[in-house]
Amino acid sequence: MIAILKYNAGNIKSVQNALTRLGCSSLITDDRTEILNAEKVIFPGVGEASSAMRYLRERGLDKVISSITQPVLGICLGLQLMCTSSQEGNTTCLGIFDTEVKLFPSTEKVPHMGWNTLLDVQGRLFRNINEHSDVYYVHSYYAEPCAHTVALCDYSISFSAALQKGNFFATQFHPEKSAGVGEMILKNFLEL
Repeated sequence: MIAILKYNAGNIKSVQNALTRLGCSSLITDDRTEILNAEKVIFPGVGEASSAMRYLRERGLDKVISSITQPVLGICLGLQLMCTSSQEGNTTCLGIFDTEVKLFPSTEKVPHMGWNTLLDVQGRLFRNINEHSDVYYVHSYYAEPCAHTVALCDYSISFSAALQKGNFFATQFHPEKSAGVGEMILKNFLEL
């Protein structure tokens, strides 16, 4: 069973629908025991960093997420909350990935929305994914490239399209909305 973390962020049902299309059973939950006993955990999200972190802390889910030993996939806001901090609401985040989340420069249109190209892809999450594949983004904040960056994207500046550290994987883009490429990335995660 795959646990999809419930924390009052959007996009959870579309992730569950993508898993169902892949023939995978999932459960949307904020229950500590269900999360820790799941085969894998997905930490999706569309929302605002400070209110999302407040919800996680109030329920002790910040400590639960950091203690998970099975594979975890953060998506969009999930990736950002796994970083050290976010400029959005001046938020201290989980600190799994040692990088900051920043607002795109004012010279750019935000949100960065639509299809964009993956660069420098590496690691198990991107098995059978071609360099320069396109994936779907909707975000105004980005994680700076760091030692945990396993894919990049350019939107006037280079940012982390994906991060990986140990059992923690994360994508800034939405694999559940990224057609065949996204489906393959989800399959790769499910096969870890």
